Amino acid sequence: MTTTLKSLFAPHHEDALAIGAPGRAWLTYGGLRALAIDVAAQLRAAGIGSGDRVAIVLPNGPEMATAFVTIAQAAITAPLNPAYRQEEFEFYLDDLKAKALVVPEAYDGPALAAAEKFGMTILRLSSTPDAPAGQFSLAGGSGAPAPDSDPGPDDIALILHTSGTTSRPKIVPLLQSNVAASAQNIKVTLALTPDDRCLNVMPLFHIHGLIAAVSASLAAGASICCAPGFDALKFFGWMRDAEPTWYTAVPTMHQAILTRAERNRETIEATRLRFLRSSSASLPAQVMLALAETFNAPVIEAYGMTEAAHQMTSNPLPPRAQKPGFVGVEAGPLVRIADETEDRLIDGIGEVVISGANVTPGYEGNPEANAKSFFMAEGRRWFRTGDKGGLDEDGYLQLTGRLKEIINRGGEKISPLEVDGILMDHPSVAQVVTFALPHPKLGEEVAAAVVLREGQSATEREIREFAATRLADFKVPRKIVILDEIPKGATGKLQRIGLAEKLGLTNPA
Repeated sequence: MTTTLKSLFAPHHEDALAIGAPGRAWLTYGGLRALAIDVAAQLRAAGIGSGDRVAIVLPNGPEMATAFVTIAQAAITAPLNPAYRQEEFEFYLDDLKAKALVVPEAYDGPALAAAEKFGMTILRLSSTPDAPAGQFSLAGGSGAPAPDSDPGPDDIALILHTSGTTSRPKIVPLLQSNVAASAQNIKVTLALTPDDRCLNVMPLFHIHGLIAAVSASLAAGASICCAPGFDALKFFGWMRDAEPTWYTAVPTMHQAILTRAERNRETIEATRLRFLRSSSASLPAQVMLALAETFNAPVIEAYGMTEAAHQMTSNPLPPRAQKPGFVGVEAGPLVRIADETEDRLIDGIGEVVISGANVTPGYEGNPEANAKSFFMAEGRRWFRTGDKGGLDEDGYLQLTGRLKEIINRGGEKISPLEVDGILMDHPSVAQVVTFALPHPKLGEEVAAAVVLREGQSATEREIREFAATRLADFKVPRKIVILDEIPKGATGKLQRIGLAEKLGLTNPA
């Protein structure tokens, strides 16, 4: 039974291609298995046991992918964003109680200073340009060797933090069985086979890239070409070289790719993607339709979050329908709707809840958050996602927004996603994020940040007048900010919470 990462990746043909990178030789499954054995031995020699936590700070690319895959077969992984400042590294390393830190061989940045402050073991990762992509060795650490034992299904494989946009980030431990279950769920949803190849542009300190791109591909015996990050200018060159059958990204990446698609028509026609996948934020229906037409391939929008080891629902592959504006049907865990305040399941619109083998056992060291987020009903343990939505007659889930993002305008509740969808229909609008603006009497007012299409023009008044023809008056944004670029989070997601503050609009007026 596949319940650990080791059992997930073990059965594939050793000569099959596993992990590559632009301009690099491919690492085979046999090479990946041998690397996992070497890494386990290197960790044990450095005193790192199966229950110890290893923070990983590496740039995006094949070594980051193989570091996660191999270290997680021997210890607990904690990938961190390499762009953090020293103070941020100090917070996360201390919060994680990490025993070791993996950094590139020549690294001398803020993560190292933070780790040295806590007396952590430093493991230097080295690779050579002529070695297969992802091949590496570790050096560092001393002292008594650790016992040589493999993690079991109920041991932690991966630890990540929530985004912490409104409060202190919560620690999310994901078990070996959680990660294995989610990878298998995605493999089945996308019908992945050894003939598939993913082009990964997602950051590998985030659940989307780690599970959907890397782990699900390896579970299927497929291959992954790991780009050094997302770059719209280089994307089609990578696509031409890698010849992928699919890629997965967040909506802002898809939109950037669309802006350069027409001048890369030859590459698109030569590649013939089997499908495109979008997750981690709501994909505007207009973008979904444009992608499908541009690439002549189905667009599979999925709904995921860290606490579910990524995927919860997904639009299915053809011949079933891909519904714009919906995040699909159950794709692993059970999905239901619950009352927003009472611990009971309901019909209609409410809070989305899930239950399944991919769901975290609970936040670490946070009984208050666990009491709010988990409840028992109908003989199962349910996790509250914090998202509001409902299921249609075909079982497709439609989200109306994060409960914390719903705008409360003097008692009138407004879904930012609904306003986004209307504004995206304006012919001059390329991107939009609707958000709450502080108001002295109403509490909150509706505002929107907008990016215009290249070569197009529109005024705030014109956009508001357009919205007023399609929305009830109380939903029409009273403030529209036209920007060259909307601020994004570390994973490329547009963020509503805190946007008013980032744009200097927090003083009620």
